[in-house]
Amino acid sequence: MKNWRLFLFLILLIPLTGCSSPNRQQLPTIPATQASTRERPTGTPSPMKATETLLPTTEDLNSSEVPTSTLAPADWKSMPIVPVISERMVEVYRAGLKAGRDPAHFSKIGDCQNITTYFLASFDNPKLYRLGDQYAYLQATIDHFAGSWSRESLAVYGGMNVAAVQNPFWPLKPRPAVCNEGETPLKCEIRLYNPSIVTISMEESWTGDLVKYNMYLSKIVEYILSQNVVPILATRAEVPGNDKGINSTVARVAYDYQVPLWNLWAATINLPSHGLTEDGFHLTQARDFFDDPADMAAGWPWRNLSALQSIDAVYRTANEKP
Repeated sequence: MKNWRLFLFLILLIPLTGCSSPNRQQLPTIPATQASTRERPTGTPSPMKATETLLPTTEDLNSSEVPTSTLAPADWKSMPIVPVISERMVEVYRAGLKAGRDPAHFSKIGDCQNITTYFLASFDNPKLYRLGDQYAYLQATIDHFAGSWSRESLAVYGGMNVAAVQNPFWPLKPRPAVCNEGETPLKCEIRLYNPSIVTISMEESWTGDLVKYNMYLSKIVEYILSQNVVPILATRAEVPGNDKGINSTVARVAYDYQVPLWNLWAATINLPSHGLTEDGFHLTQARDFFDDPADMAAGWPWRNLSALQSIDAVYRTANEKP
């Protein structure tokens, strides 16, 4: 039994190539698309209804059954940066509040692109961001989720992937005493922090097997939905011609389950170097000063702004706020 557990742990511990902490330089930003009842891009297809199940057993995780999507492979490129929130997700959000989910908490699930050194933490420190007039409407959402922006999630780690976050043997920095024996990082984070919304950004498929990536990501979404929490799925920034198939896979899962798609790719594709450093993976850096054109030429300000807008879209739509 011990040997089997060690083998399973080693398999799911396979590191994500390229997912290491970037060097802190100066950061760039992204053009905004208004959310909720404000102006929003059109063209998001009407998705299919989600199937809600509990976290799968080992047998489930080894299966290859995933929803059959009707989303055309390239349709994700025309999806808006900030998602239009489906009625289904409004129902999930409101059911979560009735079940006791905290409306002022959101969680992050992901790899090194989600660590608090760079991702969203600036919004807990007014000295580290500027919204400007264009994005001033986002301040209410920043205030509402105060504390969540800079909190370290138990489901974020350098090298984390769609399988590892569902692995009860993954070492949690190391595994804190607050997590139960046999509890996965995903389950521990949701139980402990009790969020109403989660962002999911897994930018590598580790083995390159997109069928398995699709399956594991689908299982993550199914579990989150079963807990009456709204998941927001993220695409990744890419250099044209270096498409790894992850973005189209993420978009299909979002489409199939009616969950919000935060299209980071669309926010960065027209930036200098597509918002990426020479390694083609890490984002270029600048301050989160969204009113400074020089900063907004980099990738990280756009990642933080578009993530904030996506969380804002869920919060405002579900709460019928203007």
